[in-house]
Amino acid sequence: MNKRDRAIIDDLERFRCMSRDDIADIHFGNVSNSITAANRTLLRLYRLGKIDRSTEFQPFVYFPADNSIRKDSQKIPHFLELVRVYRDMLAFVKPTRFNVEVKYSKGLAEPDIFAIWKGSPLFIEVQRSAYNDRQINDKITRYEALYQSELVNDEPWQPKARKVFPTLLILTKTRYAVKSDNFAIMQAESISDFVRMVAQKEKPVPIKQTGGIKLRIG
Repeated sequence: MNKRDRAIIDDLERFRCMSRDDIADIHFGNVSNSITAANRTLLRLYRLGKIDRSTEFQPFVYFPADNSIRKDSQKIPHFLELVRVYRDMLAFVKPTRFNVEVKYSKGLAEPDIFAIWKGSPLFIEVQRSAYNDRQINDKITRYEALYQSELVNDEPWQPKARKVFPTLLILTKTRYAVKSDNFAIMQAESISDFVRMVAQKEKPVPIKQTGGIKLRIG
């Protein structure tokens, strides 16, 4: 296998699954016919047994060879949404970290995504279905519990000078009445919308109020 083959497999393991178009955009964006090149490479890797696929989707959806996700799993569209967030970030600049379904201890928040983007740590919730008040408040309560646990302080990405808690970004078309005295919460319909919101801020929110660090997205 070549370097690109390995990178595709690594991304499939990270994201759990990816569509053909995801792979073409991320790994073949520099070739003249990215779809054709992606199809050729993915077919070869599939025939070699290095990856798995589902033909129930158009375009096909690909998985790691040792995939544990059922090919009719209801989570597949959710995982593909997480890849979409990554692709949207790449349109601006590549995240230095991008982890999917981050888990801490039982009862604490389980972010869909943890990313470090342009120097700023973010917990991202991709909320495409509408939550009721109880559901969204329960989610925020879990983030408050994660903040109080101080487990995030032990992460290897933490600055040496001071410990920070990531900004919580909720990607949603529904605006929720949520807030925290311990960390910043932002809501946007998309990554592009989030970038516009940050750019429109006249000055950064003081660190003392948010518990986070200055966003440097623009």
